[in-house]
Amino acid sequence: MSEEIEIEFKSMLTQNEYEKLLRYYDVMDDQFVMQTNLYFDTADFQLKKHGMGLRIRRFAAKAEATLKIPQPVGLLEVTDTLMITDVDRAIEREQFPEATEILARLKQLNISLSDLSLIGKLITKRAEFTISKGKLALDESWYVNQHDFELELEVIDSSYTEDDFNQLLEKFNLPYRKTQNKIARAVTEQQKRNKEMGELQ
Repeated sequence: MSEEIEIEFKSMLTQNEYEKLLRYYDVMDDQFVMQTNLYFDTADFQLKKHGMGLRIRRFAAKAEATLKIPQPVGLLEVTDTLMITDVDRAIEREQFPEATEILARLKQLNISLSDLSLIGKLITKRAEFTISKGKLALDESWYVNQHDFELELEVIDSSYTEDDFNQLLEKFNLPYRKTQNKIARAVTEQQKRNKEMGELQ
């Protein structure tokens, strides 16, 4: 189990902008990592109501579950390591696996393992590296029928502001595009898909 404060800034990119940044930072093929993100909440979205997000992230050879809890500055990330087999079972059953510390935190909100279900899925191809301001990630993501590109900057300095982030974007002549986080995008599209499927039946 680990805990850390995440302070993150993000902006959506066009495909051309994304490819321009890959060239600028000379990103090589072996720097990309594929990750499957599985998002969970209760049927009545209790976590969302608390401003929280619950995610399993599956890589090729490892996996982890993270609960994001709002803080005065940034988010507290509580992370439990998972076995790949636990994640595969969670996908099959659409049920959150045993994750000791996260489930203990959820119990404080009267949320149990049986209350949680899979609400969205998103696959990301990520290139991540360190620049002077922090950790920069260039993401290409697929979810439901959507395909998008995004820049994320994670900083340690709590005094780093949106204005500072905009200066980074201006360096590349990029506009700031306010965006929903990945869980919100994936869940919104999944809900649209479910509604469309329901209307077809």
